[in-house]
Amino acid sequence: MTTPDGRGIRGHTQYVQRVVPGDGGDVFRILHVCTGNVCRSPMAERLTRHGLARRLGAGAAGMLVESAGTWGHEGAPMEAHAAAVLAEYGADPSGFTGRELLDDHVIDADLVLTATRDHRAQVISMGHAAGLRTFTLKEFTRLVRAIDTTTLPEGSVTERARALVRAAAALRGWLLAPSPDADEVHDPYGAPISYFRSIGEEIHTALDPMVTALTGVGATVRPS
Repeated sequence: MTTPDGRGIRGHTQYVQRVVPGDGGDVFRILHVCTGNVCRSPMAERLTRHGLARRLGAGAAGMLVESAGTWGHEGAPMEAHAAAVLAEYGADPSGFTGRELLDDHVIDADLVLTATRDHRAQVISMGHAAGLRTFTLKEFTRLVRAIDTTTLPEGSVTERARALVRAAAALRGWLLAPSPDADEVHDPYGAPISYFRSIGEEIHTALDPMVTALTGVGATVRPS
């Protein structure tokens, strides 16, 4: 069964979005998805957290960022090169463990950002009305760049973020990618650190305007 907005009902109790203790309000949940959850989605998760903290400080508690893999290595550490690239950006790679993508992860998420179109298709195929809130990372950024952010609500960050997702979903059929590869972030698994750096730069470049649009606060995060 589902709620009117398409989210899950667990047992006999209607699902209510989780709240961060002490936050005093609801939480906007971002889920990054790749294949193994040891390279691309961990980098995207921790760079997003870093960007939110830079912009919002303690207010970043209202934005929960997680990741998982469609063939996730459950309990695995982040790849060492991925962790090294995060450190170069000033982001914290510590304490990470890989997860396999589960239905609950998709149900809980307000925004799902995938590395590739295949990952996006896999998430959408899981159901849970995921289609309207699932994008590739580069696709979402491309759509966000076309949105007049002055039209977004001036209330809480979570209200603004949800409105941004709705606006991006409405644009999807009108603003197409210039090429099939334009919305993809390729897998650096097993590559030298130089390739991880190039993928990290791709992820950062896509994330920076997206996090600015989500929060309404600009920031620049560059490697040291």
